[in-house]
Amino acid sequence: MAAEMNKEEMKMTDAALHIGDNSPEYIAYRLMLDIAKVEKKALTPSASCQTADRKWVLDTYAECLRIVRSPPKREGR
Repeated sequence: MAAEMNKEEMKMTDAALHIGDNSPEYIAYRLMLDIAKVEKKALTPSASCQTADRKWVLDTYAECLRIVRSPPKREGR
């Protein structure tokens, strides 16, 4: 039984995670990258931009994902 569980765990560990180009997660990630450019935040150390800290990345991605999944209603539409 233990050997079977190890095989199952191995299958789960070896499985690649593929996020589709149209998934909310991918769109939110791309939006976060665009916001980082506008706000001059770098996700990797950069001489020309301030490096985004963990809080900024997580907060910004969460906000982007919320907006993508449930866009606010805009007046006039």
